[in-house]
Amino acid sequence: MRAAVLSAPDAVPGYVEQPEPVTARDDEVVVEVLAAAVHHLTRSRATGAHYSSTGTFPRVPGVDAVVRDPSGRLRYVVLDDTTAGTFAERTVIDVRRSVLLPDGVDPVQIAAAMNPGMSSWVALRRRIGFTAGQRVLVIGATGNAGRMAVQVAKLLGAAHVVAAGRDTGRLAPLAALGADETCTLDQLDRAADVDVVLDYVWGEPAADGMVAILTARADRQAPLTWVQIGSMAGPTAPVPSVALRSARLQIVGSGIGSVPAEDIVAELPDLAAAVTAGAIEVRARAVPLAEVAAAWTADTDERLVLVP
Repeated sequence: MRAAVLSAPDAVPGYVEQPEPVTARDDEVVVEVLAAAVHHLTRSRATGAHYSSTGTFPRVPGVDAVVRDPSGRLRYVVLDDTTAGTFAERTVIDVRRSVLLPDGVDPVQIAAAMNPGMSSWVALRRRIGFTAGQRVLVIGATGNAGRMAVQVAKLLGAAHVVAAGRDTGRLAPLAALGADETCTLDQLDRAADVDVVLDYVWGEPAADGMVAILTARADRQAPLTWVQIGSMAGPTAPVPSVALRSARLQIVGSGIGSVPAEDIVAELPDLAAAVTAGAIEVRARAVPLAEVAAAWTADTDERLVLVP
């Protein structure tokens, strides 16, 4: 069997021969991998940078995939931290962490969309009490996950979505995806009256934006829920104490651990259905697994999906 193997945190995966996977428990099965995306969680968990990773090497990267099970059915699966990931021709899955997919789905589209789409979908459905009609700000809206967050928020009933990012050129196309308004990270005061913030940036931009939003807020007694999802600008943010005392601000995180695995899995069918129906735009490009080294280091707006 051929697979991608990462030998060290600073290495590039090699395309090599690997032993065939074997099951260890009754709830495990060996599956054929059809499509596995290269995304931020894949890289950070593989290199040991993610909080959910053991950082054990060597390892086959890949945290999720569209697979074909022994009965011939297609499934989308999310793996726990493991050294036998989905960047392989075959792997072992826990069927309890997978969902069946309808016939006729595009494995590449599903593999590309599920991880970035899941971040906002699960946050709004499972982490906070989001209700239709609320106003949402997406910080970091020009990245893959942020672009999908704009669409997910609209799909789940947001009345108004503000998309924020650094690059005005990349912000402009978001209007066609559902953004009612766009702004740069130094203009977050224009989103002062939102109800929910989906934050993919964190760091100093989030702290500065938080103060700007609360300062400009018409009614500081109105609840504001700030959902920390990503940390592209840094793992820590210097949030001043006055921000927490002067307004009804609630800061919560959404990710592995803060949402039970069974809750995440329960949301996967609806998200997959939305992607299949074309309700969420997906920028995906299939790449042969043999070209994993180039895909691992590629700088592109497309979601690269490895196909064995």
